[in-house]
Amino acid sequence: MSRYAITFLILTLFASTALWMVPADAFTLPLVVATSLFAGLFVLALFAGRKIRFDPVLRTSED
Repeated sequence: MSRYAITFLILTLFASTALWMVPADAFTLPLVVATSLFAGLFVLALFAGRKIRFDPVLRTSED
């Protein structure tokens, strides 16, 4: 996992824990938005952090 993915995972866990600990009607909408945003960024960081192997050498067939 990349550093960004770990950071967004930790932020997602903090936001969801804060959402769980606040009273029912106090400050829930911003925490739901933050949790969703950090979770989405975590998934994007996982996709961006994948190692994609690409061979930039264009090979021609020699007949």
